[in-house]
Amino acid sequence: TPSASPLTSALLPAALWPAAALEVYTSKEVDAVNGTNLRLKCTFSSNIPISPDLIVTWNFQPEDQSSHEPVFRYLKKPYEPPMGRFKERVTWDGNIKYNDASIMIWDLQPTDNGTFTCQVKNPPDVYGTIGEVRLRVVQKVQFSEIHFLAVAIGSACVLMIIVVVVVILCRHRLKKAQEKKMEVADTEL
Repeated sequence: TPSASPLTSALLPAALWPAAALEVYTSKEVDAVNGTNLRLKCTFSSNIPISPDLIVTWNFQPEDQSSHEPVFRYLKKPYEPPMGRFKERVTWDGNIKYNDASIMIWDLQPTDNGTFTCQVKNPPDVYGTIGEVRLRVVQKVQFSEIHFLAVAIGSACVLMIIVVVVVILCRHRLKKAQEKKMEVADTEL
């Protein structure tokens, strides 16, 4: 029988690994206000215990589909980008022992619109999903139904307080006026 080719034997071990053993979870889309800070959450699960050689890689694809840019890297410790749009604007906000690979982006700009990817490799568990989150930086918060409800409830509470204060003041003045009338009547007798 002919022996297996070197290519077949090299591919065989990879084929025996379970598919998508490492799972990465992120939000699909996030809106944030221009000039604010945002925590990009990324969590993961692996079929094996966390390795000391675990690697987290965050990358960015701008909306204009220009080339990917490195955002952040973690390998035994956090490594901020040495250059580029995220230099001195990204910090580690994760905790590997809790399967958290999140980062914080400071002072969001419209140029930050695009897709962020979070990739985790936990050797030998290196094959799996890549988390993607689309960021949209807006000039101001959109006025949603929840905002409307909050404003309506807040306004109703303020109106109730005003009514109660007015009623209390009116009763107090009415009581003072009645006391004054009684004093005048007593002095006339």
